[in-house]
Amino acid sequence: MTGNVAQVFLTGREWAAALRAARQALRRGGRLVFESRDPAREAWREWNRDQTYRRVSVPGVGLVETWTDLTKVAGNLVSFRTTFAFGRDGAVLTSDSTLRFRGRDELARSLRAAGLVVDEVRDAPDRPGRELVFIARLAVKHFRR
Repeated sequence: MTGNVAQVFLTGREWAAALRAARQALRRGGRLVFESRDPAREAWREWNRDQTYRRVSVPGVGLVETWTDLTKVAGNLVSFRTTFAFGRDGAVLTSDSTLRFRGRDELARSLRAAGLVVDEVRDAPDRPGRELVFIARLAVKHFRR
């Protein structure tokens, strides 16, 4: 699971179902690897227009401006809006999203509950100190014969 996709599962039930599906797909020697933003880092504090604004020239499309604005923090659920403004035709598109920030211990517990063993938790090499990268495998009792 890449791109912090683990955070789109907002409820414990959704996350547990995703982990069960991953466990069922794994074979002996296989690994589940995913990253999740470290909630202790509070990345959402940087989700504002000043800190996320980008202006890019896209071939065939023209100038595109984009930025992210935090809209709500409710416990471990963080909501935000990403805006895309297209200079050529003036169109503006927005995308609203919510992510769940689970800490290291909560993620490890959920993996164990799903029948997975955490082999390692490390930093994301491109964002050290900002993300937790989990590497897990099947617990022995879940090996297929």
